[in-house]
Amino acid sequence: MKSGRSDIKIKPVRTKAEIKAFVRMPDRLYANDPNWVRPLMAERMALLDRTKNPFFQHAEACYWMAYRGAEPVGRISAQIDHSHEKSVGERVGHFGMFECVNDETVARSLFDKAEHWLKEKGCSCIRGPFNLSTNGECGLLVDGFQTPPVLMMGHGLPYYPKILKNMGYRKAKDLLAYELDLLRPLPPRIARFVSSAERSGNYVLRNIDMNNYDQELRTIIDIFNDAWSENWGFVPLTEDEAKHLAKEIRPIVSPHRVRICDFKGEPVAMFVTLPDVNAAIKEVNGSLLPFGWWTMIRRLFLSYPRRMRTPLMGVRKSLQKTRHSAAISLLMIEKTRQEVVQRGANWAELSWILEDNHGMRSILSEIGCEIYKTYRIYEKEPVSAQS
Repeated sequence: MKSGRSDIKIKPVRTKAEIKAFVRMPDRLYANDPNWVRPLMAERMALLDRTKNPFFQHAEACYWMAYRGAEPVGRISAQIDHSHEKSVGERVGHFGMFECVNDETVARSLFDKAEHWLKEKGCSCIRGPFNLSTNGECGLLVDGFQTPPVLMMGHGLPYYPKILKNMGYRKAKDLLAYELDLLRPLPPRIARFVSSAERSGNYVLRNIDMNNYDQELRTIIDIFNDAWSENWGFVPLTEDEAKHLAKEIRPIVSPHRVRICDFKGEPVAMFVTLPDVNAAIKEVNGSLLPFGWWTMIRRLFLSYPRRMRTPLMGVRKSLQKTRHSAAISLLMIEKTRQEVVQRGANWAELSWILEDNHGMRSILSEIGCEIYKTYRIYEKEPVSAQS
């Protein structure tokens, strides 16, 4: 349906009740989409709460809802991550949380508001979507609508890419999600390479020590910040963000799925695999009350999850582009694969991977991974000055 802008009202979102409406705005849009996973209300509220999310220690944001009469028809956020400016050296604004009916006039009204806010803050370029940061859900789904999203990955509606293109947004970067049949053994040549690396004694692979969880997570984040530091758009996690993340994921962390690799007595690499809790979240329809808790416990702890996601993997810069890096990466992947398969897992997503990260893409292809979803970061320059 097309309409003029005169019947569309854009309202800021400030109160707790308004934020709840903001979170649940997409429910009607995805009512007939069997692959959508309705997010947990508590998780979304904490994400958007400026007093709970440590992202806001170095960022600012604004949220808006679009209404046609009393009916909510769209939403968007605009945010500025000041750590991004310090890290990357560019004053770029971000948009996120975008959802909209299939009406370009509604989308334009939302983006005009977000762009104007960012323009007033001194941004000359807008980029996104990021929910809310580059260390959160990133990218707009442009391929792979036929399967549900996994833990901490987004979904979307097929008409969104066309709407953004028509508004002057262009591709900045693609983020790739790979799937792996965990029951498929390594190709013989790669298996021999991994076996040789293991026999060499150069690499000491260990599970994280849950009795020393906070220190182990600090080690993992330190490796992550170093390993990813030269990636496009990367912003390092702060200590408070790392603590927040560690607390959030602790209930689904198991030592055999979180590995640290030592080389010459120093921790140089990490590999984090988590169960895909989205299957359980979908079953409880985004709510833990009244009986959602039991469903989550049953799904995640009384039987071993069959689906996994690897959201974090990295080798320190000093070893990247060396034979050591390939050996360590393949060793961590294979040992974790063996462990989770023994317990009952059969599928994993490794994501996301920058389209120009050719080294990692080559490793994943070698072990039988295939691209099955593509997420796109869009950008527009200059930012509109319309209000």
